[in-house]
Amino acid sequence: MYVPFETLPEESKIWIYQSNRKFTDEEVAEIDAAVKDFVEGWAAHGTGLEASYTIKYNRFIILAVNQENQSATGCSIDASVHFIQQLEQKYAVDLLDKMNVTFKQGEFLTHKPLIEFKKLAKEKSVSANTIVFNNLVNTVGEFNDYWEVPAAESWHSRFF
Repeated sequence: MYVPFETLPEESKIWIYQSNRKFTDEEVAEIDAAVKDFVEGWAAHGTGLEASYTIKYNRFIILAVNQENQSATGCSIDASVHFIQQLEQKYAVDLLDKMNVTFKQGEFLTHKPLIEFKKLAKEKSVSANTIVFNNLVNTVGEFNDYWEVPAAESWHSRFF
């Protein structure tokens, strides 16, 4: 069952999928409708999940489940991954590759393979103060506090 993202408890589990390109506004409108439909029917062992989503920067799809009521199980998580794979195919994007980094350069977002980000750090083209997106956060609370942070405050710090 869909609930507004901002109403989820901070302990709610999240999954972040970053696109290797920015979605157009038209694509975001389509994706928004598709994700809402998916979330409304998302269930674990036949029981609807209290779930939500948000789309950020026309690039990130964040799914969330309030696990206090019903936990996401292997089958429900598999269903969400299958849904994300369908989006990948439909929009010719990569949403599941975790070996990429998205970071801010001024007002723009840049998406690079991890190996290129390491090279940029070595060349001092990015610094410990560069704002990065820490897609390893696990809960809504962590997402709110630690998702968009200086590289020095995330796992990216090891490159500086």
